[in-house]
Amino acid sequence: MKISFLLHNAYGIGGTIKTTFNLAGALAERHEVEIISVHRHREEPNFTLDTKVRLRALTDQRVEKDHPLRQRAAKVFPASEYRYDQYSELTDQRIEECLTGLTSDVVIGTRPGLNVHLALQGPRGAALVGQEHLTLDGHPPALRNALRAVYPRLDAITTVTRADADAYRRKMRMPGVRVTALPNSVPEPRLAPADGEGRIVIAAGRLVRSKRHDVLIRAFARVVAERPDWRLRIYGKGDEHDRLRALIEELGLYNHVHLMGAYSPIEAEWVKGSIAAVTSSFEPFGMTIVEAMRCGLPVVSTNCPYGPAEIIEDGVDGRLVPVGDEETLAGALLDLMRDDALRHRMGAAALARSRRYGPGPIVEQAEELFDDLLRSKTTRGRITGAFRRRASVHAIKDAALTLAFAPLRTLRKVKR
Repeated sequence: MKISFLLHNAYGIGGTIKTTFNLAGALAERHEVEIISVHRHREEPNFTLDTKVRLRALTDQRVEKDHPLRQRAAKVFPASEYRYDQYSELTDQRIEECLTGLTSDVVIGTRPGLNVHLALQGPRGAALVGQEHLTLDGHPPALRNALRAVYPRLDAITTVTRADADAYRRKMRMPGVRVTALPNSVPEPRLAPADGEGRIVIAAGRLVRSKRHDVLIRAFARVVAERPDWRLRIYGKGDEHDRLRALIEELGLYNHVHLMGAYSPIEAEWVKGSIAAVTSSFEPFGMTIVEAMRCGLPVVSTNCPYGPAEIIEDGVDGRLVPVGDEETLAGALLDLMRDDALRHRMGAAALARSRRYGPGPIVEQAEELFDDLLRSKTTRGRITGAFRRRASVHAIKDAALTLAFAPLRTLRKVKR
């Protein structure tokens, strides 16, 4: 089948881009796959894309920066969507032209605003799938209302967790729309897994407030009081960098906690560690959790909504701790540092259990969904066609009867 992904910006950095590239590359082993990027601002993507996947952009900021339609506000992309300020009448026009001209069997939107375009303008013969990479409850009320108005036109909504799929079923009125969880996939690393011997804790992700790296740094101050031989490396970049740097200096942890900057691919850094740490207050899925587990690291994570508890089995392949609890977080890290056998056992379990997030199992789920949607669409089309043909037959008969009795009606009028 031919599958098209509609993506905000394939040339940026972010979890949605990485997971779209992963899924597209895996699907391209058996299908014709393309990624349509609404925006482009550089020559090559930051992430490596499988050469079997076609990539094209609808707008190019390098050469269309001053396009007159860029100055006009978008009318289709919802104003309540987080990325609204990056959309315009130009993107409205380009997206509509693209969608109405597609001959794909399956078209997949990858963020709420693009799903609105897909619902309103997607090719009716294709299976239209809206992906949710965040969560329904995380959207502002105005956006939820906008989605509620158009999402019934889609064939399916996929979420990255079962909890979010349940939220969509409970809170959105979408009769006939299939709602299912389709987790993100992470390819098998090309490096040997971590051996669990390095005295290093690894954290990775954007340096933003919701990731609560400050909690991790404060917890690590408790850790080094007992285990000064361990180090914490935090990978990523973001607005919180300077504040985190100041906190490290304030706590005297400059020899123990290091802000490493952004690395891509990250696998070579994961395998240098023995424990991974995630301290988010909110995690729609938990991509870094799966990445770390795929490299053989047990993960100590906050039990925040929505993803961690669906990925980690507490005490088996990692630990779940309360959000914002520095003391419990430090205790969980120390438990793994003190007990080499426990750390190795959990690391092996993490490696084994994370295989369910490999491209193979996720692609099988995606293919099954797409096949079901296309079969259902074909069946509905046949039923609709039968009704239309039956209606046409009745219309022809009615017309024939009208013509047949027309002379009689005329004669009656003359007699009167």
